Formats: sequence, structure tokens, C-alpha cells
Amino acid sequence: MEQTLVNEVRAVFDGLGFGYQPRSAFACHPDQSRGRLFGETESPTRTAYQRDRDRIIHSTAFRRLKHKTQVFVSHEGDHYRTRLTHTIEVSQIARSIARAFRLDEDLAEAIALVHDFGHTPFGHAGEKALDGCLQDHGGFDHNAQSLRIVTKLERRYAEFDGLNLTWETLEGLVKHNGPLTSADGDAIKTAVPQPILDFDALYPLDLSTHASLEAQAAAIADDIAYDAHDIDDGLRAGVLDFDKLREAPLAGRIIREIEALYPTLDRSRMISELGRRQITLMVENVIGETSLRLNELKPVTAGDVRHANRPMITFSGEMAEEEKALKNFLFKSLYRHPQVMTKMDAAAVMLRSLFERYSVDPLAMPEGWRTDFEWLSETQRARHVADFIAGMTDQFAIREHERLFDRKSDLG
Repeated sequence: MEQTLVNEVRAVFDGLGFGYQPRSAFACHPDQSRGRLFGETESPTRTAYQRDRDRIIHSTAFRRLKHKTQVFVSHEGDHYRTRLTHTIEVSQIARSIARAFRLDEDLAEAIALVHDFGHTPFGHAGEKALDGCLQDHGGFDHNAQSLRIVTKLERRYAEFDGLNLTWETLEGLVKHNGPLTSADGDAIKTAVPQPILDFDALYPLDLSTHASLEAQAAAIADDIAYDAHDIDDGLRAGVLDFDKLREAPLAGRIIREIEALYPTLDRSRMISELGRRQITLMVENVIGETSLRLNELKPVTAGDVRHANRPMITFSGEMAEEEKALKNFLFKSLYRHPQVMTKMDAAAVMLRSLFERYSVDPLAMPEGWRTDFEWLSETQRARHVADFIAGMTDQFAIREHERLFDRKSDLG
């Protein structure tokens, strides 16, 4: 059924981009970028979006993703996803979608590569722990932390802090989950994190509009990647099994198709075949639904996409329901599994302990992070400590905890 949808759409929306072709009129064009916070002379050999991508790849924050948890603590197995491998997988899917619609692939890739910069050690457990530590100081949000990293905390350049990325990349980073405010400035779902509001006051990012198609491609690529690859890791870790997955939405019917075609297929190949087919099915569904929506809207500029009353790059209604149900299944069966939760609970305790220690003893932090807290407000002190902890890798957090508390970690 999904393949039939794609075939029907191709008849309506002819000319999907399968190679390098001129950008669509509704794509972001680097020569029409809104620029950078700090003006620079652009490169004669690379577009502005290529430079963004290159700056992201060469940053310290990008390298740290190698040792940050996706689902399983990074040292638990050599082949489990980390934030870095997840990010690379998101980038590949985002580029595929961007190419299909002749968007700017470099911009889509840049947004995909930077989207998880703000994640703490130990994944969402670490984020939840820091959010609790900062509950009286504006809370902690990983998207807002990503913005802080690329606009302030990375210190590589002589003339500015951060990476000085283009407006379009920053927009895509901040609007990873869609518009943040109404046209009147009221928060849509939850309060807009203070770091985002502070930066928006300095360099407005149009928080009430949808992001570019390139950003939308990166956002849905994130969903597609972790829906498939978290299943892969869960199966290989023995936390999930095929008996459970046969009853799961989306993945279950793919498993039954594979078993009908290859009844003697070994378990390892079955896992890989499931991931491959699930990603393909979801990407083709996105291309089909997006083609229909673009054909209906008929945008002629990137601005038309931003001011549409709904996202353009998305799943069909049927696939959206299946994908939501799959996420619910994974939350119950994988993310809340005792084997995973035991590690994540220990990680949360560790990060809270580090936060408390650094807050009363800033000299316990390494050179470069030590500061005279007397000159900072309570909120500034808390944010400074959170910036340091959020930037840690899993292994560095474990080592710091062992150094400061003189005991072996349960995560080591």
C-alpha cells in the first residue's frame, strides 16, 4: 500500500531529485541567506551552508558525541549506537529526503549533524537530572543547550564565541520540534526555554513560523533513525525479542513479511533486514506525503513553506499513527526496561551529585571552568555548572565522580 502511494505521487510530482540538480524554488538558497550574527566574508570555494556543516564537524562538541549514550551506555558494547553514530545516520536520511525534493543538502546535513549537540551524558536520563537541578533557574532543555553551544560555549575562533552559524541553521536547530510560539508570542506547548528567548531577543529566529524544508527533513530523519536503530540495538542487547516485536505496530508487519520471504534467515540478518526495510518504508512514505502537500501548497519560495499552516515534510496520517504507536511500544518495552533503567537511574544520581559538588566547590572543576562564583547570580552559577556537566562524555562523568567521591561507579 505504501509503495502504491509513492508510485501514484510520482505521477503527480514528477522529477524527484536523484542526483545533483538545480535547487527547487522553495529550497533555501545560500546566496539568499539571512547571514550570521557576526558578519563575515564568505568563502569563495564553499557556500555558507557548507561552511556551517564543516564548522560543526570540526567542533569539540561533535567529537564528544562519540562517547555519549543513545540508549545503552557507550562502553556497554562496541556496536551499540552512540550519539555520534545516531547523528551520522540522521544526516544520511536527511540528505536522502533533501535530494528527493532538490533542497539544499548541505543545510539539511548541517542541521542533522548539530541537532543533538546539547544532549547530556547518559542520554535523556542525564537531561532529566539536570532539568531537576535547574528547576529554580529556568530548567534544562537539550535543544536550548545546543543553541548555547553553537552561539557561546564553543570557543575556537579569534573574533567570536560559538560557531557563528547561519540564520537558517540556527532556525532549524531551535525549531527541531516545530514552531515554539504563536504569532502573538505565546508558547505553543511548553514554555520556551530561557536561553532560546535570550538569543532570540538578540538575533530573532521567527519562533512562530515553521522551519525550512531542510530543517523539516532533518527533524523527521531523527524520528526515522531512532525508531529503527533503537530496535536494532534493543534486539542485539537481548532487551527486545522478535516475539514481542511481532505484536508491535509497523515493525511487526515488516517482520512477518521478512519471515514469509526468508523463513530460514538467521537472527543477525533478520535484525538488519528489519531496520533496512523499516527505514525505506518510512522514507518513501515521507516522500509520498510531502509530494502531495507541496503539490497542494505550490510554494514558490522558502518563505511560503515557513508561513504554511502545517509542516510539509511529514508522514501520512496512517503512518503517523503507526509511528506514534511504535514509539509507545519502545517506551514501555525498551526505554523503561529494568536493564536500561537500572543504568539510567544510577547515571541520574551521579550527575546530581556532581552538580551539587561543583555548586559548592567550583574549584573542583578543571582549569578553564573555575570561576569566582561571588560575582555570579545564583542562576548564573547554576547554569555555569550545568554547561560543564552537559558537555561531559559518559566516561568523563564517571571518572569525575570517582575522583571527587573516591568510590567506584556502578556504571564503570
